[in-house]
Amino acid sequence: MDGMTGSDGSAKVLLVDDEADILEMLKYNLEKEGYSVATALNGSQALEQARLFSPDLVVLDIMMPGMDGVEVCNQLRSRSEFDNTLIVFLSARGEDYSQIAGFDAGADDFITKPIRPKLFLSKVKALLKRRSGEPENGQVLEAEGIRVDLERVMVYIAGKEIQLPKKEFELLVLLLSKPGKVFKRDEIYGHIWGNELFVGDRTIDVHIRKLREKIGEERIKTIKGIGYKFDA
Repeated sequence: MDGMTGSDGSAKVLLVDDEADILEMLKYNLEKEGYSVATALNGSQALEQARLFSPDLVVLDIMMPGMDGVEVCNQLRSRSEFDNTLIVFLSARGEDYSQIAGFDAGADDFITKPIRPKLFLSKVKALLKRRSGEPENGQVLEAEGIRVDLERVMVYIAGKEIQLPKKEFELLVLLLSKPGKVFKRDEIYGHIWGNELFVGDRTIDVHIRKLREKIGEERIKTIKGIGYKFDA
């Protein structure tokens, strides 16, 4: 989070929702934990606040009048200064297609309403901790022309750096940690999403599809009815 924390070193969170009471509740709970918080009531305000505030994390309502959350996410992801910004969607809708739209836009995670403050804070802390790029024994994973630098949170294919949203990065790291091993779907859910947040049945498939688009179709194999493996 270099260059993207508050002046006191706290992480910066931008909250975007058209319901003022939700913004107030989330802002109160985050500030109580020491985060620096900015808010926006619509998509246009969100883009302006993101430019001025340079957040580490954007918590973004997916359903808003005018410019919705998906369009805001698309616009943020199109700008290089937000490559390392986490984007998490809020939505009262639990349908798979809502999550798929969010992940397709480049979101890192998805939280459904109604929001429980303790669970919300736990999710925010976990995301920001992982996003900080804390080293894991200085590890570098390499296989089939792909190199993943865990300490710097960077991915290279044939020496060329590629950008991956957080969940795609974590999925690649998991598969690459044991090339040839078949990871069952439940195992993938447990490693990447944990047990505290509901995700739709197609969430893994969406992330695998997007990851294949970036690293090559042939590198990740589907084991029908079981899961996925990195083909070494």
